[in-house]
Amino acid sequence: MRIQMAGIRNKKDALMCVQKGVDIIGLLVGQAHTSDDFISKETAREIKEALPKEIKTTLITHLENAKEIIEIASFIDVDYIQLHSHLDETEVKKIRQALPDKKLLRLIHIGEGGDLLNDISKIEIADFYFTDSINLKTNQVGGTGLSHNLETDKKLVETLDKPVFIAGGLNPENVAEAVKFCRPYGVDVNSGCRAADGSRDAEKVEAFVRGANIKID
Repeated sequence: MRIQMAGIRNKKDALMCVQKGVDIIGLLVGQAHTSDDFISKETAREIKEALPKEIKTTLITHLENAKEIIEIASFIDVDYIQLHSHLDETEVKKIRQALPDKKLLRLIHIGEGGDLLNDISKIEIADFYFTDSINLKTNQVGGTGLSHNLETDKKLVETLDKPVFIAGGLNPENVAEAVKFCRPYGVDVNSGCRAADGSRDAEKVEAFVRGANIKID
């Protein structure tokens, strides 16, 4: 099971998460919606450079302009780019052409009741899909802490032609059940492992990793 910890803001938290078993560090750069987790590209690169070489990094961005995304991804030298907005495919093609070695994660927003909130038939280029909840009241497109009906995630895992990461309200208490039910390629967590001050809680991270790695018959 691939485990991504999103919204990392400093080297200390990143290295602690790696020590606990997280294998992908999500770095939020390029903000357009509400979030407390965005950092500068310079801070993101410092975190990237502090990590063991085997640990993957993801640029998680709200930006919709290919030129900006290409510049930031190249500067940080991430492995993955998570397009956390619904970009026009012409912009995605530009990213693919400029950065063919970087894997693209494409967002699928799911409503509380399990309804799809974007037309996935329009997605032409993807290496992975990524499900998440959305909070329109607070203008949050990720990191909401809100859960949704996992029946939709399960169906997407079973029918899409690329691996699927699931997210949206996952935490140490529910991740094992979600993994057993959906059987995704990977899971992502942000708010579910936060401490009161917004940093990562080591005990929560350890419990989340343990739950995500539950043995599936």
